Amino acid sequence: MWAPHAETLEVVVEGGEATGLEREPDGYFSGVVDAAGPGTRYRYRLDHRAAYADPASRYQPEGVHGPSEVVDSTGFAWTDAGWTGVTPANRVVYELHVGTFTREGTWAAAARELPRLAADGINVIEMMPVAEFPGAFGWGYDGVFLFAPTRLYGAPDDLRRFVDRAHAVGIGVILDVVYNHLGPDGCVLRHYAPEYFTDRYVNEWGDAVNFDGDRAEAVREFFVSNAAYWIDEFHFDGLRVDATQQMFDASAEHVLAAIARAAREAGRERSVLLVAENEPQHVRLTRPPERGGYGFDALWNDDFHHSARVALTGRREAYYIDYAGRPQEFVSAVKRGFLYQGQYYSWQKKARGTPTRDVPSSAFVAYLQNHDQVANSARGERLHALSAPGCWRALTAVLLLGPATPMLFQGQEFAASAPFLFFADHHDELARLVRKGRGEFLKQFASIATAEVAGALADPGDRATFERCKLDFTERERHAEAYALHCDLLRLRRDDAVFAAQGAHGVDGAVLGDDAFVVRFFGERDDDRLMLVNLGVDLVLDILPEPLLAPPADTRWTLLWSSEHPRYGGGGTVAPPSIGVWTLPGHAALVLRPDPIAT
Repeated sequence: MWAPHAETLEVVVEGGEATGLEREPDGYFSGVVDAAGPGTRYRYRLDHRAAYADPASRYQPEGVHGPSEVVDSTGFAWTDAGWTGVTPANRVVYELHVGTFTREGTWAAAARELPRLAADGINVIEMMPVAEFPGAFGWGYDGVFLFAPTRLYGAPDDLRRFVDRAHAVGIGVILDVVYNHLGPDGCVLRHYAPEYFTDRYVNEWGDAVNFDGDRAEAVREFFVSNAAYWIDEFHFDGLRVDATQQMFDASAEHVLAAIARAAREAGRERSVLLVAENEPQHVRLTRPPERGGYGFDALWNDDFHHSARVALTGRREAYYIDYAGRPQEFVSAVKRGFLYQGQYYSWQKKARGTPTRDVPSSAFVAYLQNHDQVANSARGERLHALSAPGCWRALTAVLLLGPATPMLFQGQEFAASAPFLFFADHHDELARLVRKGRGEFLKQFASIATAEVAGALADPGDRATFERCKLDFTERERHAEAYALHCDLLRLRRDDAVFAAQGAHGVDGAVLGDDAFVVRFFGERDDDRLMLVNLGVDLVLDILPEPLLAPPADTRWTLLWSSEHPRYGGGGTVAPPSIGVWTLPGHAALVLRPDPIAT
């Protein structure tokens, strides 16, 4: 235990005696408590005064204000010895919040759905944070015991069992971790060492973590070892690191690079997938250390989401103001990932982004929904409920067939009717502050700031808000058209050789009209695919001066897939003729393939 200002440190076992620990150099204490086995609950007592839970607790069965419990981390019988990790090619990510994914809200219940997700075409689950946090429900981003899987979803071995079961059906699991701040309730770190935090940086969510100041070596060790811990002891296949732009570090080796290195070492023979959320869009995170990077694999791409949301809803409020939802934005996103790579960004009144020329398309995680973006609205509604059905189907095709790594948010595959709202269970005063803060945050959207909408916002601290967000899996059948759309597109991405190659042979695109564009996926030996997207009304192409529309030599385009198939709720499709005037149906996406011309 690191407690550099303490004179004495004792382990206080519930129902037993206190055992003093020996002081070591650099502020550490250590010792052996023979009477403490699995299930023992304990606290640390500093200088014979107050006692606190273990900052590196492996389990908090009574919550953040209770004692820590000793856990046997070696007793679980793993069955995934043959699992080698997430393959680099053709990843499809599924963001999941354990508490609302099922009615029970447990790892055991979530594990029962894994075979179905695998059959749908999901091969990576991104689990929202599970580090112990206060209250009976929450998103998990206010965790305070970073080594303790929350008691709300089950025991630590229930989490191990979930990961083991996922591997058995061919799904990797990465964990969303929060290293940029800790929650405001129940955090014990400051009692042991105020040096865990610093006021030298301004953090959006509280005190910044001290990664580069006085006594930062011990702080860095705590967080870096946590990254390795989840991969080593729980067999996670990687991490998604939250809001990395708020992890301030001027050290010779940035703590993110140290985290990436430790995580990969913990994986041993297994491959490890590291994803970062980085609002300024610094592609340095994805470059290898030998090229001055931090060694991550992928970055979330908000640009794609923002363009899609503007195109589908017509709203350009708040941080959507710098997007028009026009065809060129989608062509550029498919070809180059980020849209902002150093241009002026009016919402922030400064330049945003960095060039992506040397970054592969798979390094960008694209999405139409994620937990933040669904919740950052008045009613937490899913995007399909806010847009024209045909346009939603068309951009779903762009997402799931494009060369970026696609991510779905839980229930998106069957057009879930459940909203996803912000919810957090805190004590009275903190609950009031959270409720006020959430309302202030949403005021950046002019439509939400109006009195009639602001007064109707869901209370984050009301359990009913949390309960409303739980999925209903019977909607897979009741929303069969949306479910078929996603399953068929994921099957096409997996089984079609050109789409499965993820643009390895090249991708290009062009604008065809005010609301229409084309993307061409080049295959081996001219076995190309053409994706035509029209978010407006029917478009007549009586002249075709765009080379991307030309079929390979001695072939003609034939229809491979259409978002307007009745199976998806569409109105049917008339395929473009091999010769003559093309009419692109409105609110639709078509995929064409070349067939040899009969001689």
